[in-house]
Amino acid sequence: MIPEELLRKIQKFHFKTKRQANELFAGQYESAFKGRGIEFSEVREYQVGDDIRTIDWNVSARFGHPFVKVYHEERELTVILLLDLSGSHLFGTREKFKRELLAEVAGILAFLAIRTNDKVGAILFSSRVEKYIPPRKGASHVWRLIKEIFTYEPDNLSTNIDSALSYLNRVVQRHAVVFLISDCLDNGFEQSLRLSAKKHDLTVICVSDPAEEEIPNLGLIATRDPETGQVAVINSGSKSLRERYRSYRREVRASLSNLSKRTGIDLVEISTNGSVVEPLTRLFDVRRKRL
Repeated sequence: MIPEELLRKIQKFHFKTKRQANELFAGQYESAFKGRGIEFSEVREYQVGDDIRTIDWNVSARFGHPFVKVYHEERELTVILLLDLSGSHLFGTREKFKRELLAEVAGILAFLAIRTNDKVGAILFSSRVEKYIPPRKGASHVWRLIKEIFTYEPDNLSTNIDSALSYLNRVVQRHAVVFLISDCLDNGFEQSLRLSAKKHDLTVICVSDPAEEEIPNLGLIATRDPETGQVAVINSGSKSLRERYRSYRREVRASLSNLSKRTGIDLVEISTNGSVVEPLTRLFDVRRKRL
């Protein structure tokens, strides 16, 4: 049973993401993610300007004047949301936690999928796959996805992106549009990312919080790893320590950027101190121009 306060929060979030999908991204998603081919629809009489290569000679001969074949795009897509629910997402120093940001992005993408009659499913993971929600259509299905994202408590708080991608490649046999939404605080998943990118249309959406970029100068402070629970006391007054950490964060971002270029996937970076609208709009624009 979901507590009433949490249920109201989920309902409010549900309406917000639905409105964003309908008002802010109308048409952008559909033009950015195309079907994989075309299929025959009907024949009609030839009109001036029609491509003569589409003439159906059998029908034309039967009726004594030209008819052309009409095709339409195979629009229906399968969208899979690969959602990282590890402990590092229970962090945020601005308007929201990273997990709430993840949920907002996932909700918008789910609504965009169903408004164009695409199927949408989700894989919830931590150090292992926690739950698989098979792709389906309809607003009630999106409601279920959003509730799961908000209420699901993972059995493990650590991260294993490699196992999640490997599971995706085993379970989702047909080509799908896949969004990996994570803070990407993991390594060793390049090979499975490459395989996923070859099999599916893969986009990585990396969520972050500004406080993760550097250590504040506060003297001796106790820190706790949200995934392992390990506690350590560090001297944040050390200039060299702060600089080493900044350098480490730069390397992490550069490594992820280089990985996306090597594998040919789209990378979107979204922060808890900003809107999700601009980064997603840029993604849709880039994809539309590429297509």
